[in-house]
Parts: sequence; C-alpha cells; structure tokens
Amino acid sequence: MREHFKALAIVSVLATTHAQATGTFENPAVAYKLIRAAGNIGAGGVEFLPFYNYGGELPMGEPGPDWATFGFGTEAFYDIFVAALKVHQQQGLTMDFVQGPNQGQGVPAAVDDDGLQWDLAPFSTALAADGSFQGIVPGWGTGELVALVSAEVLSTRNISLESTSSAVSPSPQSSYLRMTLRDGSLINHVDGVAADGTAQIQRQANASYHLFAFYQYHTLSKNLVVEAQPAATIFDNGSYTVDHFSKRGAQTIIDFWETHLLTPEVEHLLGQVGVYGWEDSIEAPCNISWTRSLPALFTDRYGYDLHTYLPLVMFRNNNLGLQPNSPGAIECVLDTADKGQGYINDYRGALALGYQQYLQALTDWMHSRLGLQSSAQVSYNLPMDMAANVPFVDVPECESLGFKTVDSYRQFVGPAVLGGRNIVSNEMGAVLLEAYRMPLTALLWNIHRALAAGVNRFVLHGQDYTGDYYHTTWPGYTAFIYLYSGQYSHKDPVWDHGLEEALQYIGRLQYTQQAGQLRTDVAVYHKASATDPFFDIVYNSTDLEDYGYSYNYISPDNFDLPLATVRDGLLGPDGPAYRALVIPSTAQMSPAAIWKVQAYAQQGLHVILSGGDPGLYHSAAAGSSLKEFADALTTLKKTDNVHSTIATGVAQKLQDLGLRPTVEVNSNGTWYAIWREDSKGNGDASCFIFNDADTLTVGTIDVATVLTPYLLDAWTGSRKPLLLYETIGNRTRIPLTLHANQSVLLAFDNSGHSNRRLHATQLPRTVLGYNYNPNNTVQLHIGDGLWDAPIKLSDGRLYGPSSVHAATAPFTLTGWTLAVEHWEAPGNLNNASVVAVKRNTTESLAKLISWAEIPSLTNTSGVGLYTASFGWPPSNHASAEGVYLRLPRIVHAARVIVNGKALPALDPAFPQVDISPYVVHGRQNLVQIEAPSTMWNYLRSLIDELTFMGQPATRLLDALGNLPGLVDNGIIGDVQVVPYTTLLL
Repeated sequence: MREHFKALAIVSVLATTHAQATGTFENPAVAYKLIRAAGNIGAGGVEFLPFYNYGGELPMGEPGPDWATFGFGTEAFYDIFVAALKVHQQQGLTMDFVQGPNQGQGVPAAVDDDGLQWDLAPFSTALAADGSFQGIVPGWGTGELVALVSAEVLSTRNISLESTSSAVSPSPQSSYLRMTLRDGSLINHVDGVAADGTAQIQRQANASYHLFAFYQYHTLSKNLVVEAQPAATIFDNGSYTVDHFSKRGAQTIIDFWETHLLTPEVEHLLGQVGVYGWEDSIEAPCNISWTRSLPALFTDRYGYDLHTYLPLVMFRNNNLGLQPNSPGAIECVLDTADKGQGYINDYRGALALGYQQYLQALTDWMHSRLGLQSSAQVSYNLPMDMAANVPFVDVPECESLGFKTVDSYRQFVGPAVLGGRNIVSNEMGAVLLEAYRMPLTALLWNIHRALAAGVNRFVLHGQDYTGDYYHTTWPGYTAFIYLYSGQYSHKDPVWDHGLEEALQYIGRLQYTQQAGQLRTDVAVYHKASATDPFFDIVYNSTDLEDYGYSYNYISPDNFDLPLATVRDGLLGPDGPAYRALVIPSTAQMSPAAIWKVQAYAQQGLHVILSGGDPGLYHSAAAGSSLKEFADALTTLKKTDNVHSTIATGVAQKLQDLGLRPTVEVNSNGTWYAIWREDSKGNGDASCFIFNDADTLTVGTIDVATVLTPYLLDAWTGSRKPLLLYETIGNRTRIPLTLHANQSVLLAFDNSGHSNRRLHATQLPRTVLGYNYNPNNTVQLHIGDGLWDAPIKLSDGRLYGPSSVHAATAPFTLTGWTLAVEHWEAPGNLNNASVVAVKRNTTESLAKLISWAEIPSLTNTSGVGLYTASFGWPPSNHASAEGVYLRLPRIVHAARVIVNGKALPALDPAFPQVDISPYVVHGRQNLVQIEAPSTMWNYLRSLIDELTFMGQPATRLLDALGNLPGLVDNGIIGDVQVVPYTTLLL
C-alpha cells in the first residue's frame, strides 16, 4: 500500500451500428472519439460491446439498420473493432471484448452447426383407461426423440401462477399442472418407437397413466436477429446462440473467431491492449436446458440412466432469470419423501459439468491462442449451482442488476476467492427505471456494497453511442428504451463536471482492493441445486455482522479446488484463510460433503452447526441414502472441533473459541469491513469500512494488527498517518465517525516505523482535522464547541480546552447567486448528435434547495454555478487561524472553487475541506460550487416528443407503470464556514 494510488475504472461501451453517411462503420473516427473521451476523464478503457439494440429483439421502426451488412464479424464490424483496438493502443488504455454480439452468447454460424444451442421439448398425453397407447407419439417431428416415458399418475392438481405480464416479461403462463407419479412406475419405451413415430404401449388397466415424449433439437435461437433473404452467407442469418453445456458450443465460437476475426493485425492489437474476452448473463430461452452429450455425462457421473427420469426435470429447468413466469406446463413429482428432488439435483449437477467444459474450452483458448484471460457472468440465469462454476473463468463477474444485497455478493465472492480468483468483476450501475436520473452518489453506494463483500473490479454500465441514429430523436441512442440507467457520455452534464473525480475514486479503490489478498473470517456452507436468480439472503441472522465477522459462502463443489485445504486451522490458508466453517440448519449436505467437512475438522478447522442439524442434499446416485446421511452426520458431530449452537449464537461461539474477528466492529450502525493482506508477503494490509446506514454513525474497529495505520483518501490519492488509535495487546483500536453511506480506507504499514510515531489515543469532537509535520509533530485543527474529552497522546501528554484559544463559531454562507447553464433539445429533435442547446439564467437564492422546488428550474437540467462570498478573518474577537468549508451531503456531484482556485475532490458523503491555503486575509473571499444535474427532469418534460428507433420513449416505461417522478438536483442545505485554531503537539 506504500505505492502511489493508481486510477483505473473500466467503462462499458454499447457499440451500436449505424449505416447512414455519418455512421460508425463508415467513419470509425466516431469510435475513436468515444473511447478517447472515456480515457480523458479517467477510464482505464472500455468493454467493447456490439449491442445491436439488444440483439435486435427490441421493437424498432422501418427501415432500420442493415445488420446483415453491419453484423458481428462482418467486414464493417472488423473495421470498427480494429479502430477501437487502435485508439486504446494510442491512448494507453486496455480493452475487454465480447465474444459475440449482444450478450456474447453466440456467433454467426451455419444452421446445421452442431455447436448451436440444444433444447429438449416435452410433449405428453394420457394413456387410455385400459392403460394402452397406440398411435403416433405426441410431438412427433419436433426433433430427435430421446425418451418416451410412461408413468402411473396418483394425483393431479392445477396450481395458479401470479400474473406479472408486462412488456419486459410478456405472456407468462397463468397456471401449471402438478402430477404426482408413483415411484418405480417410470418406464422408457423409446426403443419401441417405429421409424414413422408410432408406438404400442400397454400398462396395467387398473391405474391412470401418462405418456411423456422428449425431443432434442437445435433452437436456432439468435442473439442477433437478422432474417435476410436469400441467405447468401452466415451473416444473413444474424448470430445463433451456442450450446453452453458442452465444449462443442465453445468450439463454434472459437472457429468463428479463427476464421473471421483473428487476422495478424487483430492478434497483434489484442496482444497490446486486450485483457479479457467476456460473456454477459445468459439470456437464451428454452424448454429444458439440454445438450446432446448430457445423458452420457450424467451416466458417467451418477451411475444410472437419465432418460427414464426426464419427466421430473421438465419444470423450472429453463432460463430461470429470463423465464420466471414460464416454468413449464407440467410439474412431475414422485410419491417419495424427497418428491424426486434427487433426480433433479443429479440432472443439474450433470448440466454444470457440461457448462464447465464449455467455460474451460474458452478459457484454454484465450490463454493458449491469445495470451489473454476469460471473464463471464458465470451461469447467471441457468438452473445450476452458480458457486460450482464461478472458478472456471479467470475473472468471474457478477452484476448490480441482480445482486442487490451484500449477501448476494458474498454468494459469488466466496467460490471465486477459494478458487484463486483474486479479481472479482462487476457490471455496475444498471438500475431499472433510472435512465438519465440516477445520481453518481447512488452509483457509489452500489459500488460500496459490492466492495463490502470483496468485489474489486467495476465495469460501468454503459457508454452509449452518441451520433444520429435511425428514427431516434435527441438525446440520441438510449439502450433498453429509457429503461435502465447508465447513459455516460458528453451528453450528460456530469461527464465534464464530476464524473472524472468519481472514476479516479473508483480506480483508487480498485487498486487497493486488487493489490491485496482478501482474508475472510468465516465460510458459510451453502449448496443450491439451482442458484436463486434473485439471490435471497442465505444466512438470516445478523450476529456475525453485529460482531464484525466477515463471511462469505462456499459450496461443497468448491471443496475439490486446489486451495481448499486446511493448514494451521485455516481453510484455504493461501487464499481467504477461513478460520471456521458454519453450517446452518437450512443447509443441505450429501454424505460425501459431510465426510469432507469431517476431514477438515480432523485437520484442525472449527466447524459450527448453527440452529440444528442440516438436511440431506438428495441424490438418486449410490451412497446418498438417508441412512448414510444420518450415519455420517452422527459421526461428524462426535468429531473434535465440531460444535453446535443456536441459530443466533455463531458469533458468540466463535468468541468462546477465541476466534475474534480480524476487524471487530462496535458501532451504532451497520458497518461492513473488508480486510486484505499484501499478496507480496511483506506484511502490509488494508481495511475498507463502509457505513451502510443512511445516518451518521459512531463506533470503533479493533483490528488484528499492530502495524502503523495510515488514512488513505481515495478521492484525492493522498496518504497520511492516522492520528487517533490505540494499541491494545496485539490489536489496534480505531475510533471512527462515519456519515451516511460513507466509507473509509485504511492501510497498515510494515515499513519499520511501527507505532513509535506520535499519535493520539483520545480526541475531543471539536478536532476537525490535523497535519503531520516532518519532525513527527502534529498540528491539530480545533473548532468551536465544548470538549467532550481531553486530548491524550501516545507519549502520555494530556491537553484540555485551556490549551487553545476558543475558535470562532461556524457560520452559514448566505446571499447565493445561482447561474444555470440549461441543457436543452435542439430545434430539430431529429438532430440526435447534438450534445445540447445551452442557455444561461441566473437566480438569487435565500436558501439552497433542490432545483425541483424552484419554479423556474423544476424541469431544468444542466450545470449550476453557485456563488457566495465571506470576509476573512471574522469580525468578532474569537480566534481563527484557519478555516474549513463544509457542504451539505452532495446529491450528485460538486466541484468547489475558492478565489478562482479549484479545490481537491470532495467526499460527497461528508464534503468538508480545509480551505486555509486558498483564503485571502482582509478581503471578501469568493466561493463557487459547480453542480451538474442529471438530465431526467428536462427530458421528462418533453418525454412524449421523444422516440427511440421509431418507438415512443415511454413504451417500456408505460408498461411498468407511471412515469418516474422528478429528481433532486443542485446543492441542498447549508454551506458552512468553519473556523479553527491550531494546537501543535
């Protein structure tokens, strides 16, 4: 942490096509301009994403773009891809790239390519009352028949589904039929089906039977919809989704790149500036997730044939995130204790094996062919345990759109770090109904919550194309038709008025969090048959957080990872170094998982059963019976280092075992602590603390180190020794005051200074700040107010209020003038390439309130310049040796200028800065605050006039309800001048 902070932030570019005379492909300079602009304000590069209007799935007017000409991999695409690589090279930036158009889940290919997406379509019919069937099997001709299963039906029940139909998720089914099947009655008749699709089946006459037919076929689902006729080349058909459950699907992507894109020029440029080849969340619908090789994988892994049990997997095994309202027409369950869940679990386990082959093939190709790394939003939306798959790419990525809590991020980070993946990426900032209206402070809040779980790389969503576009009015191309936030460009006032500081801040946070190895106190066991796409909280007690224990989740699928060993009582000693494994009573364990945990305990790892015994993770494979589970659990509970406690008693049990948190938290709010140790092994460490409360909080952290603490300011890049702390034994106690959603970044230095540096062990609340001098003295800045405690120093000295002259009381700046640069539409709304038509107005303000409350500014967007002045020194007789400026909590972004000189970047959660070097004695001092707005309030006022690709701008917004309301803009609250006196220690 002794190195200078480095700025790095990656911005996602939605690279769209445009076939007009000034379009992107005809003029690659447009791509240069967009990427160069991102680099100029602090981005580390872009993630080049050829979006094609969500793969052409969103509605558009005609005529639209010719995506057969400008599609992924075409000559036109190649030109802009090379242009993007070159500008990264020229600007010293790095570039990620998507392996295909849209989400990157496929490429142009021949319709008979065996690597395209497979589906398994179910059909069914009842057998006759006498138990017979004679005729053509249901669904014949759909594809290749792989199974024809009859089963005895004991009961049926129609179950209603909650209707959530919308333009975003259209036409969900309203109900489904649940069939209870008799265990042991399932028979596969596929070998008896004639070539013409006829079959004769006879079951018992005294029971009710149903017949299920399953067909495998290529969906020809597209991630770029093109229907050019006649189809002369593969580009005339757009781009097909590939098979994600076998390496054959990966090979289709590889073959396309080798044939159409990897020229010597591209190879060279990727070697210069490329970092990650990437795939987005998987958004391909299907009936049942499938690949042709799945039955063989299944038999090899579980020892029995899958085909007979396909009726049990035909429900909720499609795309869980994309098709939550279309789970399937029939759900089949068995009349057994587990209702047949074991077969479903085994199917999903085999599916994961196939998906891992897909990921591994792409990762190996990235390494061996390109010398680059792979990244993906791993198994997002798919019916499998995400934790099992996370380690199969170099840089696994989550996204803030689906991961809405710290707990959800923990579910992702744990498997990544135990898998040796020290960089965990995040597609950050896509928020529903926040297009053009989400402030930077909301973006930072989301980033802080991800950091609080161990995420340490951020790709901002996203930088839109800014030129003219088909049937699109100003302000221009808006991905997802005004539905999601993330329209970063020079058409947003914050682009040149605050975004740079935010990117620098994010980059410095990334630097510190990537420089160290994440250490986590506790692993929580969590095995999911299929990860909840909405990521509900798994560990429901708050006791670990209340005590300050850091934790994340791991799956038993992660137990075979190379780092998942126990040494010196630590699980993953060369990785997260968990000191205990917690198994909640809600967990599900197989006998094999219990045996592995028992081995960990025997090797010295503390294992805590929380709230009772876990349940059985069902499997139909041998060795997974309830008796084997019970016997294994009984043995585990008798093993040394295995403990039991109530559901809310884990933290106390850890305390009883002498396992204190690495960062012990004691506060009146929710503080998240992340601890990282320098991966170079020199002993340095860092600690990130985030106050997730929306109020001011106070407390202490007790850190398991006696190294010298330093305060890192990620907003300015400055680093100075921490003044207030106390060493107690082998730990360091640090008092902190954190404002709403504020974070603090600390470094612990092993450079040899140790704690001989003068510091304070107690300070009154009146201390505003401090400076360390080269001679190891400290200058305190002390403001007005009553001292609630004396000053205590590490050398034993004490100071009271009489040690300094009383400072002048703070006073509020008044008489503000607000000059507003209005950003408005051009006279011709179809001129979408215009940044904005700008005009100026001036307001006199008695107090600082939201623009939405100022009648003349209610529907205004743009940049405000606030101006006021104050005389210095104050005219009263109190002392004032220096002065701070304290702003109210910043809504979006703000820059401060004093007497014409720009101040360093401010923390928007607590924007207070020492302005003494900028103040001139004996005159009026001019204070100016530059505050950009979001664009929403103005756009909202003319939303009915705006279109996107021939569609009303409100098309999707209307489908989701009322138009989002006004947002607050500007400086809201009092700006104070805070004088101080000094005390030299």
